[in-house]
Amino acid sequence: MGHVARAVNFSGIVIGNPLSLSNDEDSFRNLLQWIQHLQSLHNLSSAIAGMEPTGHYWLNVSRWLSERHFEVVLVNPHLVKKNKENRDNTPSKSDKKDALIITDMVKNGYYSFTRTTPEAFEELRVFLSNRDAVVTRLVSAKNQIHRWVDVVFPELRHVFKDIMCIGSLATLRLFPTPAELSKLQPQ
Repeated sequence: MGHVARAVNFSGIVIGNPLSLSNDEDSFRNLLQWIQHLQSLHNLSSAIAGMEPTGHYWLNVSRWLSERHFEVVLVNPHLVKKNKENRDNTPSKSDKKDALIITDMVKNGYYSFTRTTPEAFEELRVFLSNRDAVVTRLVSAKNQIHRWVDVVFPELRHVFKDIMCIGSLATLRLFPTPAELSKLQPQ
């Protein structure tokens, strides 16, 4: 996933050309050189890096810039969308357009500060996200089993109150259809 950097001065005048970058160390170094070049070219002493915290793509560049003592701020993605529609009356998405909207919002003070969290919290956030994904897949699999049983083997519900119990699942594993079960003798 790529990023686009745009720059404006404190008056909101666009300076420099847009910079496209990837989510890697080399691109982050190019971003730093781009910022420093614009600062020296326009006699600017400080910079604020603003970004839209959508997905997870912003995390690496945010952390990288923070480690280099940049003030990193976040803009609300909903407000970016609203400002985009107000600017040119279209909701169309463009990374260059979004980057310009974000710089304008930062210049006007419509941002919040990033909060650095200890690594343990970052790991916990990842674990919780992974757990949510696993639980979603588990619920989906259980729903598929319920649907399959209702369509192919509805009689199973007469024998097992809970078709997700060990006995029911073992029966389904050994005899997945009524036809297979009907071929057998009671013993």
